Amino acid sequence: MDSIGDRIREERDRLGFNQTAFGAIGGVRKQAQLKYEKGERFPGADYLAAIAKVGADVQYIVAGQRASSALAADEQEFLGLFRAAPLAVKAAAIGALKSAGGQQTNVQKVKKGVGQQFNAGVGTVTSGDITNAGKKG
Repeated sequence: MDSIGDRIREERDRLGFNQTAFGAIGGVRKQAQLKYEKGERFPGADYLAAIAKVGADVQYIVAGQRASSALAADEQEFLGLFRAAPLAVKAAAIGALKSAGGQQTNVQKVKKGVGQQFNAGVGTVTSGDITNAGKKG
């Protein structure tokens, strides 16, 4: 069975820290970190709060269930950049993500004999090639 100590070690490994460094982040010495991971001692709230600041999933350590709100590193980076961006950049980013999502709205079949039809809302981005086969005569 998974213990708190096992989960502390798992989180430390996931974040790429050795015992000395992770213990220092939590405000304890390597020996205390070792005892936490062996299950001989249990960490206090101050230790858990400190390691949470570097990305440890404290809910997982304590309860054995991953926090649904835990973000991956790339998601954290994106969110930080998004929050710092001007409104116009935020709007462009949202538009780009929506258009890349694969959902097509306002799609109509082109009628025979019509060269081009454009049916899209303002701000819609369309990509792809137009192939004109022409008429065989």
